[in-house]
Amino acid sequence: MNLARVLSVSLLLVASGAIAGPAEDANRLVDRWSATYSSNDRDALVKLYTSDAILLGTVSPVISEGTEAITKYFGPLTGNTNAIGERRTIVLGDNAVLVTGFYEFTRMKDGQPVPGPSRFTMLLTKRDGEWRIAHHHSSPHVQPK
Repeated sequence: MNLARVLSVSLLLVASGAIAGPAEDANRLVDRWSATYSSNDRDALVKLYTSDAILLGTVSPVISEGTEAITKYFGPLTGNTNAIGERRTIVLGDNAVLVTGFYEFTRMKDGQPVPGPSRFTMLLTKRDGEWRIAHHHSSPHVQPK
């Protein structure tokens, strides 16, 4: 194999790994959301949302809009975890992606872990070069009868 061919193949392999599209970028943010929630770092979690984001939380009777309301919704996260299961992704454009799926919360109640199977939809948008959550809806997963 000549040197030019080796360099061409090497460059192609490096470039293909470095190029991610909107779907990959958005799903990385969803995974980061889950990991951050599970690390119980409320401040870092809230930073994943746009300043004008809307959150319809799993256990909230109200719509949380904006940083202050979302911070209040998450409150202390001590001992809580989240694991994402099945999901689907729809690319709406270079700067907007919709991700929907199922996840499982484990929340602490009276010192005991309580599972909370749920479903979610997140609208992720890219503003000023950064992906953030602009809209997040979460609700209990309806179990089959």
